Amino acid sequence: MKTAQGAQEKIALADNANIVAVVKASMADVKEGTFLGSAALPQADGTQKAVEVHIFPEQMRGTGEGHRPYDPVPGGTMTNGAASGATVTGVDGGTMTVKYKGGEKKIVVLPGTPITRYEIGGKADLKPGARFTVIAATKKSDGTLETNRINVGRDGAVPQ
Repeated sequence: MKTAQGAQEKIALADNANIVAVVKASMADVKEGTFLGSAALPQADGTQKAVEVHIFPEQMRGTGEGHRPYDPVPGGTMTNGAASGATVTGVDGGTMTVKYKGGEKKIVVLPGTPITRYEIGGKADLKPGARFTVIAATKKSDGTLETNRINVGRDGAVPQ
């Protein structure tokens, strides 16, 4: 794999690694109560403008629930919670309120915002040429890297 700094690295999957398949989705896939996450940029009116939206499978409900700074997006935030009042205003655009323990945020999703759905994947998804992301890895005592989660694109989807 290539790191964010551009270096080539080999990474091993932990025995208990989660392989998460990432597939293309749209705002039409967001229903009342859908558990999702959105990287976003805070707006002057208090809303959040989505940079990307990820729809979680039911098995991942609760993953990272809450609202917090999100370093990969300069000045950005990450909000994970249940969608409420989602309205589609175009093919890929709309607004939704994301409710989480302790609060809620209004997320504006403009047309063209990447929207993906996570599915529980498997080793069969790890094919040559498939795009993937590793959020975190542990450096072992022998210098090798190991991760317990990998997001891999399915059917041409590109994980963010």
